[in-house]
Amino acid sequence: MAKKKAEAREYVWLQCTETSDLNYRTQVRVKGGLSEKLKEGLMKYSPRLRRHTLHKIKRK
Repeated sequence: MAKKKAEAREYVWLQCTETSDLNYRTQVRVKGGLSEKLKEGLMKYSPRLRRHTLHKIKRK
């Protein structure tokens, strides 16, 4: 079987804008730049506040 070539992907953290907690780690595709949706941030669940808040990308 033919193996697929690995895409240029990078792990990034999603940081809550209200509590500054690093709640999620996800992979993003680096090739072609980040989409506008990811640059603006995502609404994700914050366990500390127990509600959805804006999370922005933070690279370590």
